[in-house]
This record gives sequence, C-alpha cells and structure tokens, in this order.
Amino acid sequence: MRRREFLRNTAVAGMGFSLLHTPARVLAAEKKAKVRMGLIGVGARGLGHLELCLRRSDVEVIAIADPDTSYTIPKARDLITKAYGNKKVAEYTNGPEDFHNLLKRDDIDAVIIATPWEWHTIQAVAAMKAGKTPAVEVCGATDIQECWELVNTSETTGVPLFGMENVCYRRDVMAVLNMVRQGLFGELIHLQGGYQHDLREVKFNDGKQYYGGGVEFGEKALSEAKWRTNHSVHRNADLYPTHGLGPVANMININRGNRLLTVSSVATKSRGLHKYIVDHGGENHPNTKVKFKLGDIVTSLIKTSNGETIMLSHDTNSPRPYSLNFRVQGTNGLWMDDVKSVYVEGKSKPHTWEKAGSPNDADSYMAKYDHPLWKRYAADTAGAGHGGMDWFVINSFVESIKRGTPYALDVYDLATWYAITPLSEQSIAEGGAVQYIPDFTRGGWLNRQPIFALDGEY
Repeated sequence: MRRREFLRNTAVAGMGFSLLHTPARVLAAEKKAKVRMGLIGVGARGLGHLELCLRRSDVEVIAIADPDTSYTIPKARDLITKAYGNKKVAEYTNGPEDFHNLLKRDDIDAVIIATPWEWHTIQAVAAMKAGKTPAVEVCGATDIQECWELVNTSETTGVPLFGMENVCYRRDVMAVLNMVRQGLFGELIHLQGGYQHDLREVKFNDGKQYYGGGVEFGEKALSEAKWRTNHSVHRNADLYPTHGLGPVANMININRGNRLLTVSSVATKSRGLHKYIVDHGGENHPNTKVKFKLGDIVTSLIKTSNGETIMLSHDTNSPRPYSLNFRVQGTNGLWMDDVKSVYVEGKSKPHTWEKAGSPNDADSYMAKYDHPLWKRYAADTAGAGHGGMDWFVINSFVESIKRGTPYALDVYDLATWYAITPLSEQSIAEGGAVQYIPDFTRGGWLNRQPIFALDGEY
C-alpha cells in the first residue's frame, strides 16, 4: 500500500515530495558547542526524549510541536517548567501541519521526530529542506518511495539524518556485539530478531485511558490506539522491523562492507485482534465487524551479500511475554535472547546450554564482554527510558552534532530498515515471493567502514 493511499484511508492529511537524485557523499554536521533543539511530537515517546534533552547542559530546547493541547502539551509544559523555570519554550499546536512553522525558525539546529509513523518521512524531509538535522523515530515505511525520499533529500541538501533505533544500544545487545567483534562466535552465518510484544492494550482502549480498558480505536480512542491500530486494519506486513533488524545489522556491518539483498515474507491468518474485541467488548460490539489485514505472526527471511541469513518476526496481536527473539549464530557458537542461552564450542559442555549460575553462563559472558560505552556511561543512564537505551540514542545524536561527525545510525541505515515493511507487504501479497532490497548507498556500502560503537565515546 502506498503512503498516500494509507493516509487517505485513515483520514490523516499528508503531502508528497518528489525524488531528488544526486551522487552519494559522506554527510556530517557543522560543529556546535550547544545544540538548539526542537521536538515534533511530544506524546508518550516524545515526552521521554524531551525529558532527556532537558537534563543536558549542552542542549537547549527551543520549541515543541504537537496538536494535542489536552494532554501532551500540558505534560510537556510541566517538564519544561521543572527544568527551565519561567523560561518559555515556543509551542506550535495549530493542527498537525503547524510543525512547518517550527521549522521556519532560524534558532533551531536539530529536531527530534516522534510522531505517528505516517508522518515520519514527511516531517524528516521538511526538516532537511529547512536545514534542520532530524533524529527520526523508528517504524516501517509505507512504500519504497519514502525510503528514497529520505536518502535523496539528505544527499541533495547535505543535511544528515539520525535513526533512533534504541535497541542497538541495549546493554546485552551491545555486549553481544562486543563478543562478535572479538570473534567469540566465529564467523557469523545466521541471525534472528523481531518484535514480539503483546500490543492489544496499546491498540485498543476505552477513550479515557491510554492503554486497555476497552476495545476502541481510531477517533474514539486515545494515544497510539488513535492511529497505530489502523495499520493493522489496512496492512499485512512486518510493520515494525527495526528493533529486530537494526542490532543484528550492526553485527554484520550492513551498509558498511555488507548489504541486504532479498527478503521473502509470509503471514499467518488474522485472529488475535478480533478475538480480543469479542472477549473484552462482546460479540455485538461494532468493532467485531472490522476486518484486520495484519496476520498475527509475520515471518521474513533476508539474504545478505556476504552470505548470512536473517529471520525477522512480527508478533503483536496475541498473548505472549515480550521478546525481541534475538539469535546470533556463528561457526563457533551462538547466543539466544529468550532464555539467556549461550553455547561456545570448546568452552561449553557438548550439546548443552550453559546453565544459570555456571562459570560460563550468559550473565558471566555479559559481564565479561560488557561494552565500553556501558562501562563508561551506565551511571548517566539512570532514569532514562527502556533501561537506559534512550539515553544513548539522545547522547549519540547530540554528540555527533557537537563534534560534526557522521551519525552512527544514518539515513542509509534507516532507509534500509524502513524498506522491510513495504517489501514484506508485497511479498506476502505475492505468496512469499522474493523481493529485491534496494541499495540505498548506490554502491557506497563496498567502501564505507563500520563506525557504530567503535570509538568508546558515543
């Protein structure tokens, strides 16, 4: 489904942008002592980013934009007053398009975009055209054109883009990245990741509370249920591939000496959301008539140019514990996330996972290979969202701007990860047919060098 069609179906206003074609080049920001920040979207996710920005002496929050004046703007004001006292921060609240006026300001260096998914590319492209470097939250694109718009606009304007995939900074994931780089698992051959998260109380609420309590979505609901559930109605795809793909992509140097080639996806039947409505709203509730396109479990298989395979899972409509389903497997052993499983040939008992409490259990490996970034900054992450991961995302963004260095997670990464959603949708529609993943670096991947989490600073 193309983005404009989706926006029309969900009654969200949007605008399109033409593709801009120029040769690829290395993009870096101008050095700055202090980053003047704007935030577009200060809902549940944006408020977390706002709070982290307000904590930093090297960031000045200049303006915020959000059309929700009943809840999100007052919450943002409370945070700003607590941090800045009587100092005012400009507000742009006159509907969903008012962010354009924020971008017209000449006293903003960068913006953080944490809005409903269908707005990410629209707002990121507008920010880059306005000369404001954007940090863009994760999701999946509605079409491949979106991905190219991000890349082409960044290359044409010379404005870099930062991809806010926080799971790349998860402590155990970074420890495993350290293990991979030190050769513990040998040569990598297969990786897995995914988004396995019971979101039924996120996709439905009672219109009075943000999570659960009812089976409403769309205009009768609040928060994410107002917009996110519509994607489950209209699309059958891996709607949220980046949490699983981003971290493992770093481990095999995607877009930096390696690249994604093809993807093939299949989906189960759709039952979970309908059952939830019946169970919590009754068989006669009007929403029982809604036909959800999204299969309860979507599985995608990706092939890389260096010969590894990656399996992604999307599982958000059923009762289950949270899991990102990580598996990192090489010629000498593997790590699996779900049960903290580690097996290393020559160190572990043959055919046996290391037991918790043993000298070589997963916790011991995590402590031994704890990434230098976590060793250095663990105390600074206190109180930050998602176990401290969010602090690293903001820190990497801000430090890169201050130092004028390339982003560790850049526009080519975000475009590649975003692309999995429309390609999986097309593959499912074609019975699992193989789809070719564009090379958004236009051949640059052959010579680009890995930089993520290599400097020990940010």
